[in-house]
Amino acid sequence: MATLSLRDVTKSFGPTHVLHGVSLDVAEGEMIVIVGASGCGKSTLLRIVAGLEVQTSGQVVIGGQDVSGLEPADRDVAMVFQNYALYPHMSVFGNMAYGLKIRGLPAAEIERRVKEAAGLLGIGALLDRRPRQLSGGQRQRVAMGRAIVREPKLFLFDEPLSNLDAKLRVVMRAEIKRLQRRLGVTSLFVTHDQVEAMTLGDRLVVMHGGHAAQIASPMEIWARPADTYVAGFIGSPSMNFLPATLSHGGLMANLPGGLALPLRGRVGADGQGVTLGIRPEHLRPGAGGLEASVELVEPLGSEAVLHARLPDGTPLTARLPGTLHAEGALGLVVAPDALHVFDGASGKRLETAG
Repeated sequence: MATLSLRDVTKSFGPTHVLHGVSLDVAEGEMIVIVGASGCGKSTLLRIVAGLEVQTSGQVVIGGQDVSGLEPADRDVAMVFQNYALYPHMSVFGNMAYGLKIRGLPAAEIERRVKEAAGLLGIGALLDRRPRQLSGGQRQRVAMGRAIVREPKLFLFDEPLSNLDAKLRVVMRAEIKRLQRRLGVTSLFVTHDQVEAMTLGDRLVVMHGGHAAQIASPMEIWARPADTYVAGFIGSPSMNFLPATLSHGGLMANLPGGLALPLRGRVGADGQGVTLGIRPEHLRPGAGGLEASVELVEPLGSEAVLHARLPDGTPLTARLPGTLHAEGALGLVVAPDALHVFDGASGKRLETAG
C-alpha cells in the first residue's frame, strides 16, 4: 500500500487548459472516486498519475516519492481500462501472467499469483480460455486479475464498467468494492456514473471544468454540496433550483409569485439574490407550500417521479410514494432543514450564520 499526493497539478494541450491546479491527498488503502461529466478532466488526471500523460506543472507523489518524471513502468501502479485491453491470442492465464513474465519473476511465483488472483475473482476455471470465449463480465475480471497479480502500490480504474449491461454493472461494482477492501490497495476510480461514485468511494472528487469542485465523503457531498454544479450532478433525479430573494433578516426566501419559505437559519442579507436547492425526495404533498401543475408522472413501482411546473414556469421534479396518483394542480411542501441555499451570482453554498 502507498499514499498518493497530487500537488497543484495542471495540464494544458497547447492553448487549451484541461486541469487547473488539482490537489489531493489519498491515504493508504483509500478508494477515491473521481466523478464528473464528459470532458471535465477526470481521465486526464488519472493518466497523469499513471504516467501516460505528463502534467504541465505540479507534482505526483506516490509513497512519499516524487514520481512526476518517472516512466509508467517505474511508478508501480496497475491500471484497468474501459475496453479490457486483453491479448486475443493469449489464454486467460497468459494475459494475467504476461506482465510478470516481462518483469522476470520465477515461473512458480507467477503461477501462484495468477491462481490466487483467479480464485479471488471466481475465474479459476477459465484460465485456459481465450478472451473471445468469455463474456463481458469475465473479460473485466481478467483485466482486474492482470492488475492484481502485479501487487502494485496503486490501482487505477478508468471507467471499467462502462461496457457492461446494467445488471452486470451492479454485480461488478459490488465485487470491486469487496475486492478493494480485502486487498487494501490504495485506489483511484474514474466514472461519470454518480451511482458508481456514491457506492464505491470512501471519498469523491467531483470534477467540473478541470477543477476539483468538491472533495468529500459521498454522503457529505449529497447533504452539503459545495455549489450548484455539485448539487445538480449528485442525486437522481437532479436537485431542483429556484431563484429567490432573502428577507426578514436573511431568515426567509421570497419566491416569484409571493410565496416566502422559512430557512433553517440566517444565510445572508435582505435583498440578496439566492438560489434555493430542493432535492426531489424532500418534497411532499401538502398545503401552504409550492403550488405546481403536474405535467407527467413516471411510475417506478415503489415510488413515482413527478414532473411539474410552478406558476412562473419553473420546472419542478418530485420523488413521491408510488401509490400517489396526481394530476392537475398539486401542493408540495419542504422542511426548512431540507433547503439548500446558494449564492445567486457565484453558485457557492451559503452556510447558516445563526
